[in-house]
Amino acid sequence: MAAPLGSVLVAAVTVRAALFRSSLADFISERVEVGSPLSAWKRVVEGLSLLDLGVSPYSGAVFHETPLMIYLFHFLVDYAELVFMATDALTAVALYMAIQDFNRGVFKKQKLLLELDQFAPDVAELIRTPLEMRYIPLKVALFYLFNPYTVLSCVAKSTCALNNTLIAFFILATVKGSAFLSAVFLALATYQSLYPLTLFAPGLLYLLQRQYIPVKLQSKALWLFTGQYAVMYVGSLLVIICLSFFLLNSWDFIPAVYGFILSVPDLTPNVGLFWYFFAEMFEHFSLFFVCVFQINVFFYTIPLAVKLKEHPLFFMFMQIAVISIFKSYPTVGDAALYLAFLPVWSHLCRCKSHPPGLGPARVELAAGWGWGRAGGDEGMPRAPRVPLPGACGRPHPPGLSEAGDPGQLHGDPSPLGPRV
Repeated sequence: MAAPLGSVLVAAVTVRAALFRSSLADFISERVEVGSPLSAWKRVVEGLSLLDLGVSPYSGAVFHETPLMIYLFHFLVDYAELVFMATDALTAVALYMAIQDFNRGVFKKQKLLLELDQFAPDVAELIRTPLEMRYIPLKVALFYLFNPYTVLSCVAKSTCALNNTLIAFFILATVKGSAFLSAVFLALATYQSLYPLTLFAPGLLYLLQRQYIPVKLQSKALWLFTGQYAVMYVGSLLVIICLSFFLLNSWDFIPAVYGFILSVPDLTPNVGLFWYFFAEMFEHFSLFFVCVFQINVFFYTIPLAVKLKEHPLFFMFMQIAVISIFKSYPTVGDAALYLAFLPVWSHLCRCKSHPPGLGPARVELAAGWGWGRAGGDEGMPRAPRVPLPGACGRPHPPGLSEAGDPGQLHGDPSPLGPRV
């Protein structure tokens, strides 16, 4: 599969290079859907200008990226287009390798369960063939590289693309079973945008599964490995933060970056929920509701961990989706990462509740043109419901027909996984 992947990478780089040279590049970079107050390229350029003048880039209220990011582009600003194209390519390769390794494990488990006759009769249509699974990693790379959201983020030079790369390498290291590299890349992703902190739980669960350590509170091996992973993660994060301090000789970046993310002072319209809600919020209630909204990103981690502890990669997928919806300054590039995983669970598409095809149009009318009905679109990012592995194809409990109440739970979970 190396040759098809190479062809896909060449085609993706060609498309991006052509758009960089077109008249659309400036128009795309100004779109609020693509760039946020955190990730917009013009703010990075402003920070670089202040740094070149010997002034702290955090002295104003414009630049809110991390110190490592600004020093990276301080040396590579003349090659920014190449950096962003290479970033997308690296993300696609990391996702390809991660899903390839993951599918090997899934196929072995599926084969074993078939031999033991552990599958329910009505889940046969959900069982994937080796040929189907062989092309899933390539589909994931295609979904990422040629997703318009990814292409637009690259052409706009949104730093969201680098966040996606760090998360992709975290996923790759986790799937490969490297606890140290997993902790390092998770620390880098957390340092960059804070919210990937919630990926600690699915990463830990996947590594526990790789180590054949049972997730039981009485297990000493569980607590020992959890402590080791937490120490590696926190230690890596502290090293990165201290390095940032030595680069700037100042702690100004902490309130300028993380304080800005958490307090949400800039209400520029975007594809998220914060700006719409707080644009009409009385200042007296602002702090309370900021805390409530921020808790949303972290709140779902515990129930998802309980329900999906046997499916940690799907847990990662769900958590990345939650981050892209509930983070304070999202862009379409955040959604591009979790959308790339859809081919992995394409066999569950028949279980989805409704198609979200009109979502982008309604968001564009509200945020872009100002024509949307006030109060009609704030829930749009939350509308699509994603089925869990094994959410369909099980026998129904007595008294509930297949056309029964969709809100009721079905019978016992099948070997394909649980249902929320």
